[in-house]
Amino acid sequence: MLKSLYIENIAVIEKTNIDFTEGLNVLTGETGAGKSIVIDSINAILGNRTSRDLIRNGAENAFVSADFCDLSERSKSAIEEYGFSPEEDGSVQIQRELSLSGKGRCRINGRPATVSVLKSIGEYLIDIHGQHASYELMNPDLHIVYIDKLGSLENDLSDYREAFKEYSDLRSELDKASEDEGERARRIDILRYQVDELEKADLYIGEYEELTERKRIIENREKIASALNAAHEYLSGGDDSDGALYQLEMACGSLEDIGDCLPESSSVAGRIQSALYELEDCSGEILSLFDSADGDGDSIDEIEERLDLIYSLGKKYGSTIEEMLSFLENAKKQLDALERYDENREELIIKCKAAKEKADSLANILSGKRKAAGEYFTEAVRKEMTYLDMPNVTLKIRQEKCGLNRNGCDNIEILISTNPGEIPKPVAKIASGGELSRMMLAIKNVLSDKDDIDTLIFDEVDTGISGSAAQKVGFKLKEVSGNRQVLCVTHLAQIAALADSHYKIVKSVSDGKTFTNVNVLDHEGRKNELARIIGGVEITKATLDYAEEMLNNKK
Repeated sequence: MLKSLYIENIAVIEKTNIDFTEGLNVLTGETGAGKSIVIDSINAILGNRTSRDLIRNGAENAFVSADFCDLSERSKSAIEEYGFSPEEDGSVQIQRELSLSGKGRCRINGRPATVSVLKSIGEYLIDIHGQHASYELMNPDLHIVYIDKLGSLENDLSDYREAFKEYSDLRSELDKASEDEGERARRIDILRYQVDELEKADLYIGEYEELTERKRIIENREKIASALNAAHEYLSGGDDSDGALYQLEMACGSLEDIGDCLPESSSVAGRIQSALYELEDCSGEILSLFDSADGDGDSIDEIEERLDLIYSLGKKYGSTIEEMLSFLENAKKQLDALERYDENREELIIKCKAAKEKADSLANILSGKRKAAGEYFTEAVRKEMTYLDMPNVTLKIRQEKCGLNRNGCDNIEILISTNPGEIPKPVAKIASGGELSRMMLAIKNVLSDKDDIDTLIFDEVDTGISGSAAQKVGFKLKEVSGNRQVLCVTHLAQIAALADSHYKIVKSVSDGKTFTNVNVLDHEGRKNELARIIGGVEITKATLDYAEEMLNNKK
């Protein structure tokens, strides 16, 4: 669950820290006090899109930090999947810094992370249901998600999508193979030319480096020969001088002559003899280097011609010989496939047909399960909505067959009637704002056992309702909070009175600047806040007594 939230320089909030509790946490306050800023801050932690306008006027940066504890196993697995680890006590801290320069930073338990990782992990930590979520009900494309979640069809859908991808890939390959004969012939001509040109070049890996080295040797042939000749003469001697080898032989012989008189000299003589052997090998290797420096008969023109060929081929087929050879291998495969067109096409047709049959079968199985899940969904949601003061509601799932797509072979839309005798119609044509809010709350409650997201946030779920409907929405929120943490932004006393923890968002002005603070209310503070919500500008004793009664009688 969300244990604490620290906000700094977000809109009118300079600095505040909120410690949340288990159960139902309610946030209230005057319109414009900054309740939405708390939700915006949580959205930032969850990796959602933010605006620089969120940064407090006069500040260069803004910062949000959230501590989560008692994580579900699913949340822990998601965090570990992205290379992060919860603390030993099962907690995790997520931080996000916003900057006017656009260079924001994200951290998970102190380690750098990306916004996309925050978004992926956040989906397992918090589910925010705001006013926009209610309007998602007006988009039929999203209705299928509710049915699949209620029916626990994730694995079925995953198996189908794997089969559908295989079919789509084969279908695409078959369409590509079925291009017109003229285009295929032109493609064969191009590939044959490319293959012939590269095969005739007879390239091999490392050739460019070898040619470059040979060219450098040939260009410096005289310098190399002079240096090698001088080195050989220094070691082996020349016409007019003795070399180092001769001098070492003399030194060794002199020491050996006194070996009987001075035994220690034999050790030194042996070491000189070892050095002599090593230098004789060096002299021989110097002679062999003359052959290497000769250029093996290569001419500089021949080498440059070969390098020019490699350069010209590189402009067409790859910047390195490895890339050119890879291009050649792929071109040969494409050429072979095109030249074996009829044989390959028949094989593709067979594979494509089998893949479609498999996808069709899995889609039909999925469709049947959706039908059963849809019947349960409508009855379960109808009961919830009836409790939420919509006793005449009728729900129906319109499930129609369609062509295969990534969701299967179904078009699914929730139809609703809110009055007796009316035929169920699309949600967008019937439901009001208040009805949408209650419908979404009902759906959330029906689906609550199908996920293990630790924290649910309801942002102004009370839109468009009042009276007994508001109280029942409060009871339902209280019920949902029995097995998970719930945060709710509300304007209604009936809901606020049921909270386990109550936070008041307070806006003030000081020195021409606006400040917002979040205060945890005790019993007396809650009574006064409920009275404010109920009574408006003038708070009477009767209002305070009624607020006290609401707090004492909460379920």
